[in-house]
Amino acid sequence: MTTQELVAKGLQLPLMEAFYTIQGEGKFTGHPAYFIRLGGCDVGCVWCDVKESWEAGKWPIVDIEQIVEEACSYPGRLVVITGGEPLMYDLGPLTKLLKEKGFTTNIETSGAHPYSGDFDWVCFSPKKFKQPHPSIYAQADELKVVVFHKSDFDFAEEHAALVNGSCELRLQPEWSKADKFTPEIIEYVKNRPVWKISLQTHKFMDIP
Repeated sequence: MTTQELVAKGLQLPLMEAFYTIQGEGKFTGHPAYFIRLGGCDVGCVWCDVKESWEAGKWPIVDIEQIVEEACSYPGRLVVITGGEPLMYDLGPLTKLLKEKGFTTNIETSGAHPYSGDFDWVCFSPKKFKQPHPSIYAQADELKVVVFHKSDFDFAEEHAALVNGSCELRLQPEWSKADKFTPEIIEYVKNRPVWKISLQTHKFMDIP
């Protein structure tokens, strides 16, 4: 098969970076985790802090066996697949291999492409810049909405009405707007206790 065909089947993937660190956000905050960051994104968030991930062609195409082998070299068995936008690719083969090696599999996604893969935890973070694919709503374990503008509170409620009933709801201040929106998020959550606050603790603690 050609490289293009292997990528289409999820047997090879454009790998921007992979690293062992501490999960700083959401449900698994504080857990050691191996991050697999795939290259390629067509969502285009203006405040994205990894814009260099957007162009898939910049990054090496790597066999999924090699990706998993590297993950196995660290003691933790929580893996987070992120991007870019990881659901641009078929993640079934990669998550199958990870599961076979005993990993708990998490994903962080905007949901802008059809859902694929076998995940223990799905963090769905919708963006205004590209409509989520309908398949994500039933799969989401955590809805994380980044608050960059006042209108993001209404945006969050629109998506909260579509996810499954067991999905955790979180609001996260965009880092550059934290001084402005953190107090508003605090009051919002106090008045609507179905929501929780998500903080980027890795940035407070300067964890790479």
